Amino acid sequence: MAIYLSNTEQVPGYKVTRQIGLVSGNTIRAKHVGRDFMAGLKTIVGGEIKGYTELLTEARQEAISRMSDQAERLGANAVVNVRLSTSAVMSGAAELFAYGTAVVLEAEEPQQ
Repeated sequence: MAIYLSNTEQVPGYKVTRQIGLVSGNTIRAKHVGRDFMAGLKTIVGGEIKGYTELLTEARQEAISRMSDQAERLGANAVVNVRLSTSAVMSGAAELFAYGTAVVLEAEEPQQ
């Protein structure tokens, strides 16, 4: 079953029929020595540090997947008010944290 994700409290065309509660997912990723060396060089010349962009993209996907899995285990079909947060947990490592409210959505009846 696919979990619907929304960064808003309401989903147009649907109504929340049950609020389950807070769900979250996180991952902590460390920099690879090679990426760190290349990043250091990039800070001299400027530009995007693609290795870090890829690292954070993978971390975001993992955190969202873990949050969605938790919501599904609790019987939700959606997570609303989804938020993402990052923090440094130690030198060279960062946490990406995803959280939101697990709910059950049902399609609204068309108005006549």
